[in-house]
Amino acid sequence: MCSVAVPALSGKPAADFSLTFPPEPRWVRGARDAVRTALAPVVPGLVDTAALLTSELVTNAVTATLECLTVSNLALHAEWSPAGAVRVLVHDTAPGLPRVPALPPDADAEGGRGLLLISRYASDWGVCHHAPGRGKFVWFTLGCGR
Repeated sequence: MCSVAVPALSGKPAADFSLTFPPEPRWVRGARDAVRTALAPVVPGLVDTAALLTSELVTNAVTATLECLTVSNLALHAEWSPAGAVRVLVHDTAPGLPRVPALPPDADAEGGRGLLLISRYASDWGVCHHAPGRGKFVWFTLGCGR
């Protein structure tokens, strides 16, 4: 059951896809490119933002998963509606919850901006826990009034 409700997209999804991959940094680009390719023909105005935010979600999931004792695959799911709304969800089995930092990282820091970007550019985002099993979905939506 979701501890944070994932809002329904406006209208029925026109299409969707899923991708399962190992938690390796090189897959961040593959996930980003898959979202870009899937969305380009249907919601071209959201492609760049969706690709950027997908990259941030996948990077966070890879990092969290590689810190675990037991490493398992990640899953990405994307869907979009005829009205132009997009939702991307990334599942990992790592414990803990992502948090937006209280302060932006130093200008020369290599990380720490992912959730700041997501909270700034997504129409909505959150974390959803499902049972049974470990882990969480971290998701964002675009095109719902923003």
